[in-house]
Amino acid sequence: MAPLFQLPASTFRLYGMLAVAQRVSRARVTAGGAELGAIGPGLLVLLGVAGADGPEDSAYIARKLARLRIFEDNLGLMNRSLEETGGSVLLISQFTLLADTRRGNRPSFSGAAAPETAERLHQDVAGRLRRTGLTVATGEFGAMMQVELVNNGPVTIIINSREK
Repeated sequence: MAPLFQLPASTFRLYGMLAVAQRVSRARVTAGGAELGAIGPGLLVLLGVAGADGPEDSAYIARKLARLRIFEDNLGLMNRSLEETGGSVLLISQFTLLADTRRGNRPSFSGAAAPETAERLHQDVAGRLRRTGLTVATGEFGAMMQVELVNNGPVTIIINSREK
């Protein structure tokens, strides 16, 4: 079935896959009062998947997250990666990162991927991170979740796969 209206391709190119990575001492996610995932030191990653994203975006984001040198070395400098520190990842799907707020006050989420695509690519990022040897916890895709974290630093980095 054809869409009722066609959005310009540029709408989907506003962002690629977006990851907001926060260096944490600990983080956890719950839904309906049940804990879905928890980590100690590592990264809490909020992941937004755009409509034009594919496996190459997943690969880029996973590689960047695993190798991002934002953990302290023995001199207190941000020189170590998750791969080097053995930290964990709590990966949370968050389509609202793709909000287009350029017009009006109600955000548009038309640039976000369809749920089936977003879930598949979210799982792809998690799988790629696991294959590097990292421990990865996730929330429940599409659920209303509560995320708790202790930001360490604070250090927060935004990664956009369109900027590769």
